[in-house]
Amino acid sequence: MNVSKIKEHLMVHAKGEGEMNGASGVHIGTVDRVENNRYIKLTKDDSPNGQHRWIPLEWVESVDDKAVYLKRTAAEVQAAVTDQHPEAEAIQRAEAERDPVSGSGIG
Repeated sequence: MNVSKIKEHLMVHAKGEGEMNGASGVHIGTVDRVENNRYIKLTKDDSPNGQHRWIPLEWVESVDDKAVYLKRTAAEVQAAVTDQHPEAEAIQRAEAERDPVSGSGIG
């Protein structure tokens, strides 16, 4: 799968019965951007709680000019999708280990 094909504003569809704007599957969100070549960040607009959500690129089955198609069903996506940045804990740990004066790592 070519990550460069995943563009801002592409629809993201899970497996299941449905179609939107000519793309098959269940619409679960819209691409905001690809982060760290590991995650798709979804826009807030399609989110049930108005927050960004992230899904791993491993879930992507294919991409065309209409949508990103996932290997998972809508139910599987809803059960596993996160509205916390997937690397938030690592970022918080790194920030906690920084010296507040110099900004460099401690230890």
